[in-house]
This record gives sequence, C-alpha cells and structure tokens, in this order.
Amino acid sequence: MTTHPLFATRTQNMKASEIRELLKLLDQPDIISFAGGIPDPALFPADAFAQAFQTALGPGRQAQALQYSVSEGYAPLREWLVDHMASIGVACDMDNILITSGSQQALDYLGKLFLSPGDTALVGWPTYLGAISAFNAYEPRFDRLSIPGNQGAEEYRKAAGAGRVKFAYLSPDFSNPTGETVDLRGREALLDLAEDLDCAVIEDGAYQALRYDGAPIPPILALEQARKGSIEDCRTIYCGSFSKTLSPGLRVGWVVAAKPIISQLVLMKQAADLHSATINQMAVHQVAQACFESHIPKVRQTYRARRDAMLAALQAHMPDCVSWTKPEGGMFVWLTLPAGTSGAALLARALDTVKVAFVPGQAFFPDGSGENTIRLSFSNSDEDTIREGIRRLGQVLRGGDW
Repeated sequence: MTTHPLFATRTQNMKASEIRELLKLLDQPDIISFAGGIPDPALFPADAFAQAFQTALGPGRQAQALQYSVSEGYAPLREWLVDHMASIGVACDMDNILITSGSQQALDYLGKLFLSPGDTALVGWPTYLGAISAFNAYEPRFDRLSIPGNQGAEEYRKAAGAGRVKFAYLSPDFSNPTGETVDLRGREALLDLAEDLDCAVIEDGAYQALRYDGAPIPPILALEQARKGSIEDCRTIYCGSFSKTLSPGLRVGWVVAAKPIISQLVLMKQAADLHSATINQMAVHQVAQACFESHIPKVRQTYRARRDAMLAALQAHMPDCVSWTKPEGGMFVWLTLPAGTSGAALLARALDTVKVAFVPGQAFFPDGSGENTIRLSFSNSDEDTIREGIRRLGQVLRGGDW
C-alpha cells in the first residue's frame, strides 16, 4: 500500500481488515458464510429496543436523549454496569466505568494510552484482528503471550530492547479467533507475569456471557481484586460490550478500571468524539434493565445448538489431517490444516467451487504466520446451513487440488 508523503508514519501500519472485506459476501444470497463473528439478528430484542427508543424520545426525555452529554457515559447505564460487574465478581463504582462506542474504541484508546513507538504489546498467537489493527496505529512491536509459557519476565524485557512491555492483551473466555478459554491457573500465572513486568493487563470480555458448557471462571480483574482488595490497586483493565448480547449496531461498550486510568481515557474520549450517542446509551440501559437476564439464556441456547452442529459436522466431514478447537462458548471454531497448506488458497477454492466463506487464519498473527489455519463462525447460520456448509468445505479439503 502506497502512503501519501504528508501522512504520518503510523499510517504505514494500517491495513484493511480482511474480515470487514469478507462481510461484503453476506450480501450474496448464494454464499454460506462462516466469516464474520456476526450475531444472529433474529436474536436482537428488537421490540424492547423499539419501546426503549420511543420512551427516550417521549415527553420529558427527548431533550436529554438528543443533547450533548458527559464523556463518562449515561449515569443510569453505568450504575447498571456496577451491578453487572458485581455479578461476575468485580466490585467497582460508577467512577470506575467509562462508556465507549463499542469495545473496539476502548482498544484504540488503550493503545493510545500505553504505547509509544517501539514499546511491546504481548498478545496471543493468534489474537483478535481488531486488537492488532487498533494497536498498530501506535507503532508497537508484538511479542507472543503464552499462558503459562516458557518465557519469563526477563526474557520479555530483553526482547523488548529499548522499549518496554506495556501490556498483555487477551480475551480469556472463548477467544476470537480460536474459541479457547484461559483456565484459572493460566489467569493467575498471567497476573504473576504482569507483576514481574510491571505492565497492564487488558482483559477483553466481549464473549464472557456466552458460555455453553462448564463452570464460569472469574474474570482476571476479579482475581486481581481478590489479591489486592481494591480495584484502585489493580493493573487489569476490563473491556465489555453489548455487541454480542443485545445489539452490535448501537456501538455501546464499556471499560472498567482504576480511576486514574478511567480519567485518562475520559480525556481521550473528549478529544475524539466527546461522548457516545446518548440515545443509544439510554436505549441499551432500558433494555438491559428490562430483559438482559432473561434474554441471555435464549442467546446461549441458540448458539450452543449451532456450535454443536458445527462440531458434529466437522467430525463427520473433515479429513483426518485437519484438527479443530472445541470451544465451551463464544462464536468461533479454529481449524488447523496440514503444514504447508494455505488457508487463503482454500478460501479462493471454496468460494469458487462450493460457495463457502470463512476467514484465513494468517490475518490473526502479528508476524503473518499461521498460513495453514482458518476461522469458522457458527453464530449467524442455522444448523442445517452449518451442516451443509461444512459438508461442502470437507468436500473441497478432501479434493486436495487447491
């Protein structure tokens, strides 16, 4: 990609999202798409949102809904989030919470907050492509976060060179793209590593509510709080989102952290967009208050059935040389193809011959490795479509001429 001579050097690290490009395929009715991690719109609580927007624009409310607001976010929504965070083990108050325009904005702000050019961000190998894109603008180097791993704090410090390790980023529950979960031992080990490195931990909780099997594991922030007693002494920053549970289109996310971190993020928000859309926050608050607890089990039931259909279809149709993860929740299954094969080449072949789309895994690796991996999403296809799509994909893989 050629950049303009007037552009800042950071633009050289900005690349188009492969997933955003692949989402255009959703407009083609003959494509079976396992590409985007897209919630099923049939699960959106549309009637509840219609009522919420009507209320927000009703007598006595419309002036607030359509006016400028505070950068920290709509107070009743933040108060609801105080209770929500307490329900998953995190004690905080309203001043520990900032509302963002989706959790993606939170990642951008955190990259801006922590990263100077040449600093190190520890991330999974693979990791969420949106995090790579958000952090890349601040010109870091990436190092592999392995939990628990064979690298200690001293090895990470040596590799960081003149920069320093600023944070470890991960989605510990049903991560994007692999669907894997970091166990309790791994979360505790990460906190130990962060203490040794004196770095932050960015915990992406986008999929935390979407557990289908097994017992919930406390968030990393809750574990650190249990160690230290107060959120004000914690280095972990929790990023949450309503995108995977209520609605992605309203772009409402949140950050929970010690007050000095929130204060800095508020300054960034004031410089960026002043505040997230007030009417959207009001609507999300009303819907969350009215039906979050009753709505989430319906979402889990639907996605659990689709995950099970995908895993069964993979077992039935994939050749022996292909392996895959078995997620306990979330939206993704991660496939590893034989060494030397190309996920991108497979995608081209699958689109051309059987009309099936997915995301090649290479995009999720900061160093461009992982060529022989692919990500499948099961959230936006019914079980019959999933079975047919996996059957077709297995047919291409068994053909071996791609």
